Amino acid sequence: MIDFRSDTVTKPSPQMLECMFTAKVGDDVFGEDPSVNELESLAASMFGLEAGLFCPSGTMTNQIAIKAHTQPGDELICDKMSHIYQYEGGGIAFNSGCSVKLIDGDRGRITADQVKAAINPDDVHKPNTSLVSLENTANRGGGSCYNFTDIQEIKEVCLQNNLKLHLDGARIFNALIAKNETAKQYGEIFDTISICLSKGLGTPVGSVLLGPKDFIKKARRIRKVFGGGMRQAGFMAAAGIYALQNNIDRLSIERDRDLNPGPQGYEDFLIK
Repeated sequence: MIDFRSDTVTKPSPQMLECMFTAKVGDDVFGEDPSVNELESLAASMFGLEAGLFCPSGTMTNQIAIKAHTQPGDELICDKMSHIYQYEGGGIAFNSGCSVKLIDGDRGRITADQVKAAINPDDVHKPNTSLVSLENTANRGGGSCYNFTDIQEIKEVCLQNNLKLHLDGARIFNALIAKNETAKQYGEIFDTISICLSKGLGTPVGSVLLGPKDFIKKARRIRKVFGGGMRQAGFMAAAGIYALQNNIDRLSIERDRDLNPGPQGYEDFLIK
């Protein structure tokens, strides 16, 4: 039986397991796990960003980013189907004390005009709008992808209104493959980016939050408060290193299958 519920149900390949078994490890809370440090550096360099923070889940990386970007009483803008709103347990309110301005987008994608219209005026009766969060690909949008020009237009609105721009990039590599774009294009646009390693890339667990060094230093403190400080996490980080180095290109197999469906079985395209 093949489990079609989610791309999170993949199992590590023998090659990935071997990397995990032989990983060099240390205490990550002390910054002494060489495999974690390598993963964070590798992921950041792929997007042209300064630093990374390895976390157990995409929910944690998103929630850390929101808390680090905002103050209690602020408001963030996102699509009404966003993972950060629908599937993170009310964490925006619980963790950051922020409200949310929901936008009725197109399959999870919002536009610059919608963002501009959603920004609150400078009025003491209104929460302070401080953050815009996009999701690419959009989970509840059936894997819909942004056109990069639309993201650039949203970034311009953010710059004009002193807003930060965060990317929930749980499946960003799927979007990059589908649109023939590069990770560094996204690193130039977004203030912070969350990438998942446990989705289509096939690792057992883990996500990485990417951004400037000072931001990631602040995020590391928040991770500790959230209970996300890990010790010998290098065993998990090694799987992420393997995935980033070997499994991204394999996503094109799924893209090509969607564009040119044939008689092959789904099992032919699983990461093995």
